[in-house]
Amino acid sequence: MTSDEPTTPTGGNPYLERAYGLRGPDDAREFYDEWAAEYDADLADDTQGYVAPELAAETLVRVAGTGVTVLDAGCGTGLVGAALAQRGIDVIDGVDVSPGMLERARATGAYRSLEPADLTRPLPTPADAYDAVVCVGTLTHGHVGPEALAEFVRLTRPGGSVVATVLDDVWESGGYRAETDRLVDAGVAELVSADVTPYRSGVGVEARMLVLTAR
Repeated sequence: MTSDEPTTPTGGNPYLERAYGLRGPDDAREFYDEWAAEYDADLADDTQGYVAPELAAETLVRVAGTGVTVLDAGCGTGLVGAALAQRGIDVIDGVDVSPGMLERARATGAYRSLEPADLTRPLPTPADAYDAVVCVGTLTHGHVGPEALAEFVRLTRPGGSVVATVLDDVWESGGYRAETDRLVDAGVAELVSADVTPYRSGVGVEARMLVLTAR
């Protein structure tokens, strides 16, 4: 978990203000179960402009193609899975800490499987299980720390892709850049890009679109 003080604009949304102050997976599970029914509507309107799921899906298709198996880590209500399915990817598994969010994701019809998981811990999934891992909206204030990047790389076959948004406010202070450098130096991943991209465009929030190739 990151320990920096949240400074990211929330557009006055009370759920977002609470989201950036979460304290561990149990807190997150309860909070996202509560928010699940309103999550998509709260983030999709013009005041928030949550464009990250669409941009991440576009990025993944660009670097990995469509004939791939994908793990959507922290899938939430399935916004990323739906965006990937619309682009022709039809083998997508999702994991999330919140059963309430998983039920919403199931309703999209985009996923092969959906399972509860705590991304602050290693997953039981075997190494090299996926052609690509995507993670959007989870590497941020009060959620999942940089240690998850190593797990995403472990789950990705050599030559496969990891695509993850990292809130720009915590890219440096939260240790995500340092962990990316560590993975590259250890020879387990290659850094393709970490460009700044819109995230919640309605309030000017940006993220790093981190793209790694597993080795």
